[in-house]
Amino acid sequence: MPSIFTRIIKGEIPCYKVAETDNFLAFLDINPLMKGHTLCIPKKEIDYIFDLDDDTISGLMIFSKNVARAIKNVVPCNRVGITVLGDEVPHAHIHLIPFNTVGDMMFSKPRVELSKAEFEKLAAEISAHVEY
Repeated sequence: MPSIFTRIIKGEIPCYKVAETDNFLAFLDINPLMKGHTLCIPKKEIDYIFDLDDDTISGLMIFSKNVARAIKNVVPCNRVGITVLGDEVPHAHIHLIPFNTVGDMMFSKPRVELSKAEFEKLAAEISAHVEY
């Protein structure tokens, strides 16, 4: 059974797309820790990030770096943090989270709520700043 991320890649489930290449996709987390929390995924469905081949994992990191720079240009923050947990969805993914203090990156904290219009606007703004 395809992961939810594979279904997003195929267009079966909508997302707030931030960036896309032939091999990677970035979209806003719909249950964000902070405004601008973005997921970067390889289009190849591999469960565990360290099972990705060298070209894919290095490409994912470079893609994520470009997305993180765009997030930083749009969302007021000190930095954009990166975390890999891997338990939520059986598809390798990277969380990019804008933060001002380390507490902003705690997955146990309450989530930020955004309207559909806010998600759409934010995705468009970040997307406009992504450079490949």
